[in-house]
This record gives sequence, C-alpha cells and structure tokens, in this order.
Amino acid sequence: MSSELETAPHFRVKYSSGANENGEVKTQYQEVNLPQGDGQTQKKRSCFRAFKVCLGVLYLLILAGITTRYISVTLEKEQLQNKYNKLNNNYSQLQTQLLVKCPVDWAKFGMSCYFKSTERKIWPESKADCQSRGANLVIINNKEEQEFIELNMRGESWIGLTASYKSKTGEHEWEWMDGSPLTEAFWAPGQQDPVHGFSAVCCEIKGKWTRSQSSISKTWICEKLFLTDDIRKIKISE
Repeated sequence: MSSELETAPHFRVKYSSGANENGEVKTQYQEVNLPQGDGQTQKKRSCFRAFKVCLGVLYLLILAGITTRYISVTLEKEQLQNKYNKLNNNYSQLQTQLLVKCPVDWAKFGMSCYFKSTERKIWPESKADCQSRGANLVIINNKEEQEFIELNMRGESWIGLTASYKSKTGEHEWEWMDGSPLTEAFWAPGQQDPVHGFSAVCCEIKGKWTRSQSSISKTWICEKLFLTDDIRKIKISE
C-alpha cells in the first residue's frame, strides 16, 4: 500500500492504489477542498507582522530621539544656569567694589584698601598702628594681591606674617596675624625658614619676601578688608 499527494491550484487530490483478490488494480480518489483565500491570509499575516516590527523599530527610534533631546536640553540648562550664576556673582562683586570707598592716601584693590606708612616702627608697633586705623597688617592671600603689593608698595615694609612658636611641634612656624597658616608664599631664596623673633617683610628688589628681626624699625602696610557687614552699613548710610 502506498500513498501520494498531488496539488492543484484550488484543490488537493489524494488517491491510493492496490490489488484485490483477483489481482485487479483498484484505484480510489478522495478530493479535499482548500479554503478559499488561504494564500492571501498567509500573505496578510506576513505583512501585518512586518508592519508590527517596523512600528516597534519606529517607536524605539522616537524614544531614543526624545531621550537624547531631553539629556541635551538638561545639559544646556545646567550650563546656562552656571553662566548666569557666574555673571550674577561678578555683578555682585562689581557692585560691592563700587561701594568700597578708600580713605585718602589708601590704595584700593578688590574689596580691600591698603595703606603704606612713611614713618618707621618695630613689628608690634606697626601692628598696633594698623589696628588703630580700623585695619591690620596686610595678609597676602594670592598671587594677584602679591603683585599689587609689589607694584604699588615697593620697599621693605612689615606685613602681617610672623614666626610663632607651636607647642605641639616645639618649633616656630610662619603664621598670619589673624592666626591663619601660611598657604601660598613668595619668599626670596634662603628666607623661608621661620626663626624666633623674626617677621616677614615685603618686598626686596625682585618683589619677594624677606625676614627681619621684629625689633628693627621699618615702614609697614595696613589692609582694611570690607566684609558683608561693612557693605551693608555703607548701603544703609547712603
């Protein structure tokens, strides 16, 4: 017994053949009708699946674009905010500096006024004189201030740096008169070691610091720093 399958455009015929008792070949046919439109349905399903895939890819692309744009806008906003804050700070500092009015014979730099004496005193007396003027011996915090002192206050004058004894280390260390440690220095070669009874002087011929015995009379430089409270008082008085 054998079976075979033949196909036609619109139907399928299945037949079987064999021999009976008399040796005669007997053939039987069986027709199976195909559903109409079966090929078209499969084609539609394939198209629909392809459409869903394309739609999914399009959705992912749109989502990626929106995410990228959101990140870009956020970064731009942060950059603009930083620029605004910087400009606002600069504007506030400019307003503050315009309000700072230095007395006669005082030089202005940033938010401070500076005075250089013409008479001479020892370091402790120089410190006391600045305090009587509502100021202190100058504390140099950065390179810009150092250059201003160097160019406008030339000559060896006391500044607010002195060698102080530290019980913790048992040694002398350089310390500003307000108690803050020395962080940025502009020493002339061989002058940086703190020695008992010595204070700092600015400036030698190359604009650097030197050390000198505090008991020697020299001119001095005072600094009056205008703080927030001082500016507020100026605004109120105006």
